[in-house]
Amino acid sequence: MEIHGLGETLAAHPVFKHFDKETLDLLAGCARNEHFRAGQAIYSEGDAADKVFLIREGDIAVEISAPQHEPIIVETLRAGDILGWSWMVPPYKHMSDARALNDVRAISLDATCMRNKAEQTPALGYQMFKHFVPHMAVRFRALRMQLLDVYGTNKG
Repeated sequence: MEIHGLGETLAAHPVFKHFDKETLDLLAGCARNEHFRAGQAIYSEGDAADKVFLIREGDIAVEISAPQHEPIIVETLRAGDILGWSWMVPPYKHMSDARALNDVRAISLDATCMRNKAEQTPALGYQMFKHFVPHMAVRFRALRMQLLDVYGTNKG
């Protein structure tokens, strides 16, 4: 019964809204509910990217650290966003830190489980990547704009 509930929860998330019920129920086997308290680290740079998070409630800061500097927030994610794409790219290690800015509720999907299901069913793998990659592209564009804002030169 719990898996069915998670399948319905996945269906409500923007990245999975076009998936059929059978696929959602299959992926729900990789899912679990997560809760993070304000200030709690979700993962750190270099950690194994063993989960992807579908944010249901709350805000998450994606940060990068540099020696002798406070962490820099490069992105703030909110409900409906996806946290973590490193699970799709070897060596499956996070390249940033992630921290809850307030209480966060999310669904985590086990990365190994997701990759195995994609390998076993190439059509499912294609469907997953087809729906994850556009979210990644939006995030890269936002990061690019932020970098241009921070490091752009004033020619006036």
